[in-house]
Amino acid sequence: MPDPRDCHVLAAATKTNANVIVTNNLKDFPAEYLTSFGLTAKSADDFLTDIIDLNPEQAILAFKEMVLNRRNPAMNEFEVLDSLRKSGLTDTANYLHALL
Repeated sequence: MPDPRDCHVLAAATKTNANVIVTNNLKDFPAEYLTSFGLTAKSADDFLTDIIDLNPEQAILAFKEMVLNRRNPAMNEFEVLDSLRKSGLTDTANYLHALL
């Protein structure tokens, strides 16, 4: 591993028979190394768009429920989408926006 401080993440993934490590620190999880453990690494944005793609209708229902329960501050759908974009979840926000 490029950064020995990430070894615990690999250990947890292998111990739990995970298929994917979700991280925005992709540079420290090289694909060729992870493949030897049967793992891949994805950014949070890629992972979430994959999840949405599995069941877009359910994803929209969950998103709308999240918006309704949003407090401190309360936000509408478009404000939440903008917040997701500012957090680096650009593809996720754009995908959800296209489904609305």
